[in-house]
Formats: sequence, structure tokens, C-alpha cells
Amino acid sequence: MSNISSLLHEQEMLKSRISKLLHGSVEIREKASKKYIYVHFRDDGISTSRYAGEYSIELNNLILENNRIVKEYKKRLKEIKKELGLLQYESFELSDKVKLNIDLARRNLVDSIYKQAMLEGVATTYFDTETIVNGGKVNDMTASDISKVVNLKHAWEFILSEGVISYPTNYAVLCQINEIVEEGFSYTAGRIRSVPVSIGESSYIPPLPYEPQIKEDLSMMLSEEESYNVAIELLLYVMKKQLFLDGNKRTAVIFANHYLVSKGMGLIVIPVELVPEFKMHLINYYENKNLDIKEFLYNKCLTRI
Repeated sequence: MSNISSLLHEQEMLKSRISKLLHGSVEIREKASKKYIYVHFRDDGISTSRYAGEYSIELNNLILENNRIVKEYKKRLKEIKKELGLLQYESFELSDKVKLNIDLARRNLVDSIYKQAMLEGVATTYFDTETIVNGGKVNDMTASDISKVVNLKHAWEFILSEGVISYPTNYAVLCQINEIVEEGFSYTAGRIRSVPVSIGESSYIPPLPYEPQIKEDLSMMLSEEESYNVAIELLLYVMKKQLFLDGNKRTAVIFANHYLVSKGMGLIVIPVELVPEFKMHLINYYENKNLDIKEFLYNKCLTRI
């Protein structure tokens, strides 16, 4: 696992946690004999104020505790920045086309996550997916399915962050995506599987993956001229090789999108209504019966910029 990719993931997770914590210097305002708490803090260098709620000792103490946590997070962020510097990592200014692609991906985030969840057989609806992505609670889903949706959100947020999208599409990013997708489900998350697996409804038996060979294969694919075909090859490679113990389809789609977005080329996600057709093509592809799946992905699953 690349130290840079792990550090970038940690960096984005800490920033996300800080943004969700109610913290800042406390101001108590009185109105009509009632007290209200406001907090003041800096967000990307800009002074910001936020209403916290009606005054209570519990709320005041919560903010003070959050301030302590945020201080620790910010200390760690400074350490990460220093460590990235020692590893000679530097992010680059993103082109307008890539920024546009990131905006497109963020606007379609719920839709993309919902489609991926349906591909994996997660029992969710578009509305429930939207609620979870926006931090709300749902009552008609299992804890496991909710976690899968949350993990997909975190994986997309990871690849769409500025530091990661400017980082090369490579083996380290691939493993990091799987680690996020499978967080809480497998102790081997992010690591190449070391045990045999079988695929339902198919006679195909994926060979045990070999890390040096995977790196060489990815390097070969990524050395080709930028094209949609490269993204499709990356997606199919991860799915067919079954590189990880679980979460391969989710990992493959997000990995291919890291490539596409980093080039400002669009998005690739399998539409819900086409999942049965895609799975049929995928089984045929596993068994080397045809390559229609590439045409299917190109014509029916790509959103181009």
C-alpha cells in the first residue's frame, strides 16, 4: 500500500470529520429571557458563524469537547502535510475540464451510489440512498446495507478530493478504494486476496492474484493513450480477476471513475434498468464467450463531457 495514498485518505477523512463537528469559540446571546449558543470558527481561512442551539450545559460541554477533538485532528493534518512533503508529493492545479468533471460527479453522487448499490443487490431505494448520503437516518434497511451505502459515499468522496484526483490512477489507489468500500466488512479490506473464490452462475474460476503481475498489467493498460477504452479495461480487469475477497464490482467502478474524472472525460456507472443485461454480459465475459460487454459499457453506461 502506498504511503501517499493512505495519507491522502486519512487527510480527507479528517477534513470530513471536522466539517461535521459542531465546534468553535462559543458566544451566548440572550433574547426574550432565553439564551442561545452561536459558534465562531474559520473555514478555509474564512471567518464563519453558526447557530448551535438553545443554551444548555450539555450543549456547551459538547462544543468544548469537540474543540478538543478538532484541535487533535488539525494537529494530525499538519503532520500529514509534512509527511506528504517528505514523500515528495505535491498536488497540481486541476484543469477547468477536470473541475467540471468533479462537479458533474458530485451532482450525480446519489444517483451513482444508488446504481452501484443496486448492482450489488443492496436493498435500498433512491430516496433511502439520498437520505443516507445526506447524513439522515432510515428505518427500513439493514445495518449492513446502510454501511455499504455509507462506504460507497466515502469512496467517491475520496477519489473526488483534489489531492487524490491529481494523484495517478494506480495500484495504490485501487487498494485504497477497496479498503474504503469494504471498511467494517472484512479484515482483509484493501489487500489482495490469498484464497480461492468462485463466481455464482459461472464456471469461471479466477486465478489467485499476484501483486507484481497486477502492477504490471495496470501499468500496461494505463500506458495507453487516454481513452474510454482504458477506463473500460480497468473496470473489467478488476471484476474478472476478482482481486479482492469482496467488493470487486464496487471497487472496479470507482477505480475506473478515478481515471475518467482525473482526465476530465466523464463518468461510468451501470444504469439500474440495465443491471440484468450487464450481469449476463459479465458472465459471458468471464467465460470468454464474447466481448459484447465492452460495447455495452461504451454505448450505455458512459456519461461523456
